Amino acid sequence: MSKSFSRLSARVFSVSIIFFLVLPSTAGAAAISTLLNARDTQTVTRADFIRAAVKAADIPLPQESAVPYNNVPEAFLPYVRAAHARGALKIFEKEGRGMRFTQGIRRGEAVDILSHLLQVVQSGSSDPAAKKFTDAVTAADRQLVSLALERNWLKPLSDTVFGLKRPLRGKEGTLLLTRAFQIQTESAPTETLSAPIIRVKLQSINTESAPKGDMLQNIWNVLRRSYLYRDRLSVDKAGDKAIQGLVDSLGDPYTTYMPKEKNEDFKLQMKGEVEGIGATVEMTGGVLRIVSPLRSSPAEKAGLKPKDEILSVNGETLRGLTLDEAVRKVRGPKGSAALLKVRRDGNEFEVSVTREKVVIPEVEITEDRNVSVVRIVQFWDTTDKKFSQAMAEVQTKNPRGINLDLRNNPGGLLHAAGVVVGTFLPKSSPFVSIMESDVTRTEITDDEPTVSFSVPMIVLVNKGSASASEIVAGALQDSKRAKIVGETTYGKGTVQQVMQFTDGSSLKYTVAEWRTPLGHKIDKIGVVPDVVVSNEGAPVGRDLQMEKAMELLR
Repeated sequence: MSKSFSRLSARVFSVSIIFFLVLPSTAGAAAISTLLNARDTQTVTRADFIRAAVKAADIPLPQESAVPYNNVPEAFLPYVRAAHARGALKIFEKEGRGMRFTQGIRRGEAVDILSHLLQVVQSGSSDPAAKKFTDAVTAADRQLVSLALERNWLKPLSDTVFGLKRPLRGKEGTLLLTRAFQIQTESAPTETLSAPIIRVKLQSINTESAPKGDMLQNIWNVLRRSYLYRDRLSVDKAGDKAIQGLVDSLGDPYTTYMPKEKNEDFKLQMKGEVEGIGATVEMTGGVLRIVSPLRSSPAEKAGLKPKDEILSVNGETLRGLTLDEAVRKVRGPKGSAALLKVRRDGNEFEVSVTREKVVIPEVEITEDRNVSVVRIVQFWDTTDKKFSQAMAEVQTKNPRGINLDLRNNPGGLLHAAGVVVGTFLPKSSPFVSIMESDVTRTEITDDEPTVSFSVPMIVLVNKGSASASEIVAGALQDSKRAKIVGETTYGKGTVQQVMQFTDGSSLKYTVAEWRTPLGHKIDKIGVVPDVVVSNEGAPVGRDLQMEKAMELLR
């Protein structure tokens, strides 16, 4: 069948996706397996590169076994064991047991590690072109340069200097891994995604037979040979349904298989280009439920709220549909109307929503009586790259307080959440604990804060605050940096990763759970505010939660 995994390659990118407009919500904390935990210009540590490379190669992690090194960070130990077993750390032999894993890795060292993990044979001879580089002094140096050039892993720094001993930076480390694990030799990915992408050969993954794989193959052969209506057989449709059945058997609403057409929609959602009602949704118990309406969206204007259940669209029931099928019913071209039958707290009613193209500003900063009101709509590129700078400008105005509004924010990138937390807490402050199946690690902030600790702070949340929003709220609450005001948050504490296949389809699957720095569980529980305030029943035009926040900052 054409969906046979052995015939496909995949790109794995570790990023929590916000589903713009109407799509299933990961509401994700951003995926925990961010392959390189370094910004574009930051130096990648040895430990981080080893972990990223072992993960990208999908090398099984060995059971307890000794390694000839002292002071290996506990979170990295399984990956160091795996790399050591492959002979991938030989380049550090001279350092002995005192190898420094937190030291920055050099470009040449990274190439050498990959050559062993991928079992690339380095021939005794090198490309004559390698001799022109003045830093390729030894034969081993020239072999590394030849390998990097032949496989398009790294570019020389200049016509005469390759840069073997230069520190590997985050951006080029990402490109190195991308190129090393792609299925064919081709240029780096052109997708403008905000997280590393790794291409892996699925053939290289340690596999076992698919459940009832032989029976599935035999049934397919029988149908192709003897089924009366053979013209109804569709290779792609049959393959998609078989994979969908496997994924659905998990009973995990956040683990989904996306065929090509659905996956194209998914990519457009990432860019904010899809027209619809402007809400993130999920399928729970066979019912399409709103996670949160996006700010100023048609859904919000129509009065839709988090946890509203959409039962039908324009008279067509959504009962029995898959999440993808239900989403397609709700979405539609700009200007068209969607008459939704909605259930809220057991009561059913109808509401008409005019679909629009929703443009979402990530961060909005306004001033109210010398209090800076900072609304973050989602944790994406702008927040990741510009939030700290924007808050530094706020600090120059000596605000009386800061009101961080995370209401109806469905989540986004883990790193962006870290940037926000790091704006208010000391450098290297823990902001989330990530629990994978094989390891638990704590993420810490990267930079010095840009807002003074003397500036009092409130964080506003509600039922639509999910995932990355909950990470920020939980971290600031645990550290007692801010008081949380509003309603208990959504309670989305699992992390999804997305694998893109070369046939255009993809798989989104749960890979971890996250908790607050003090270990508080969030999944299905949420962040409980310090001051509980609801806007339910508020007089028209009044925001009781905002009013309470401003009162506390006086």
